[in-house]
Amino acid sequence: MIRRFAVLFLAALLPLSAGAGQAHAAGYRYWSFWERDGSAWTYATVGPSLARPADGDVQGFRFSVSEDSGDAAKPRGAAGFDTICARTPAKDGTKRVALVIDFGTPADAPSGEKPPAGRTACAQVAEDATTAEALASVAEPLRYDSNALLCAIAGYPAKGCGEQVATGGKESSPAESAETAGTAEDASAQDDGGSGPSVGLIAGAAVVAVLGAAAVWQVRRRA
Repeated sequence: MIRRFAVLFLAALLPLSAGAGQAHAAGYRYWSFWERDGSAWTYATVGPSLARPADGDVQGFRFSVSEDSGDAAKPRGAAGFDTICARTPAKDGTKRVALVIDFGTPADAPSGEKPPAGRTACAQVAEDATTAEALASVAEPLRYDSNALLCAIAGYPAKGCGEQVATGGKESSPAESAETAGTAEDASAQDDGGSGPSVGLIAGAAVVAVLGAAAVWQVRRRA
């Protein structure tokens, strides 16, 4: 009988443990910044306000939900400099930067908003201009938060900035921005706060109590 209740205990506890793990899965909704390296996109190592592209460079932005740079979605669409800047001749004292702006998919859009169609632009700016300045010359209005995190390009999205969302795309409670919050696992640990037992532990204790009571009842019934 003890073995039977042990099996029942494990069967009841496993779904609860899985549910607790799923509750912690989360990502961040934000604009990621990319650089074109030959025929491939690479995640930029600095922000657009610090990057200083050279004439002929191709850079991209993609709005999506991701946990970190490892699973961030890459910009889609044409990415060739010769194609994007074909109608912008070289000019002394300036440089041309090809930009690919991907507003993402409806699944990644904030509630009530629809992503615009993706676009490309050839920004002709001063030789020492940053990517942020190049972007501002072709895709205003831009919006930044107090930490200089890029929140909106061409006014999209209308609100929000690096907010934490569940993997299903639903917004969660306010959290730190994607730039400062770290990985999803770190964010989950911050949500727990260390001030009390986890949901999984409480659920497990409840199962133990219920099965323990059932065992006592069976023993008394047989006595």
